[in-house]
Amino acid sequence: MIKQHLLPNGTRLIYEKMEHVRSVAMGVWVDTGSVRETAENAGASHLIEHMVFKGTERRDAEQIAIEMDAIGGNINAYTSKENTCFYAKVLDEHLDVVSDVLSDITFHSVFDPEELKKEQGVVLEEILMNEDSPEDLSGEESNMLFFGDEALASPILGSKESVRAFTRESLLAYKNEFYVPNNIVVSVAGNFEEQALIDSVTKWFDIPASPRATEPILQRFPGGKREKLVEKDVEQVHICMTLPGFARDSEGQYPLAVLSNIFGGSMSSRLFQSIREKLGLAYSVYSYPTSYTGTGTLTLYAGTGEKQAKEVLNRMMDEMERIRKEGITKEEFNRSRDQLKGSYLLGMESSSARMNALGKTLLLQKREYSEQETLRRIECVTMDDIERILPVCFDRNNASIALVGRVKKQEAALLKAIR
Repeated sequence: MIKQHLLPNGTRLIYEKMEHVRSVAMGVWVDTGSVRETAENAGASHLIEHMVFKGTERRDAEQIAIEMDAIGGNINAYTSKENTCFYAKVLDEHLDVVSDVLSDITFHSVFDPEELKKEQGVVLEEILMNEDSPEDLSGEESNMLFFGDEALASPILGSKESVRAFTRESLLAYKNEFYVPNNIVVSVAGNFEEQALIDSVTKWFDIPASPRATEPILQRFPGGKREKLVEKDVEQVHICMTLPGFARDSEGQYPLAVLSNIFGGSMSSRLFQSIREKLGLAYSVYSYPTSYTGTGTLTLYAGTGEKQAKEVLNRMMDEMERIRKEGITKEEFNRSRDQLKGSYLLGMESSSARMNALGKTLLLQKREYSEQETLRRIECVTMDDIERILPVCFDRNNASIALVGRVKKQEAALLKAIR
């Protein structure tokens, strides 16, 4: 059973007991990500995520690592467009330790100026690494094209200029604005005693209450067709197409998940069978949906040889047009929906997966979903639902397409295939 508890300072605790495991997974979810940033402080959320592991008032970086290693646990963090999460997994007997360490790095990091300089260098290398990965670059470029001047276009890593410009004071100012109890969810899943959990989290997360809370960010896409060709001396041409999707917790979210499975989300999907299995034009070809609080996307990707790029692009466009006009078959629908249910259930067998689902859902959707309710939402998807969303998701007039590779010499042919 999923339960919630509100701490005196306004921090929300959500938890689910799993008596059949020996682990406890805990996450600290903060309502800030790249959508909260400006051009001047772009990358702040991500750089803070790095800096919290560099030492606190009670532990230096080495002590944090040693303390977690000593109990066989693991600790990590990530930053997304909409949130930042610090998480760890330990044996159930070490619940209080993980609560202590996670609260310590989240709220009591010292942000040493020398460590900040080092970490700025690490993030700059991360940006360069992203630029050197044509698959990642095509996805980033396509996303930026799709969202234009909207906040969701902002890269999570920030820019080289913004990362270099951060000082201890500017980074702490950003952190102090968003790392307040009203913007935080602590999620826990695993084997624990309920009162011991509440007591531990209440003790270690006893930070001053604050009236501040983040305001919702308007999320939308401007609409229209956009394309960008990025010349890069690599062996493949990387094609990434971003199309309209649906917001998290909207009526279209689960129908789109089923549709994406049919189109490019599995080995039996249309893109995989057509482009890879039957024609051998690409090793990697797939699609996936992304849902944000206020909007969403459907992304198509293929990596192929320079000579095959135009044909792969044509095939992707043809498959889009065919499914938009002809719809899907009953067999495809049943297979995809069953696959989605199976993937969900298998993924939720671990305490980490359950902790992630609880924290993210409560932080961003302000509510909880049980396993049974999620399965019901998948099972309630109908073929009529798919038919309704097809014109929206496969609208070529709202497609943003980025191509990365040796593309300039065949620019005219590629643009013709797109248009």
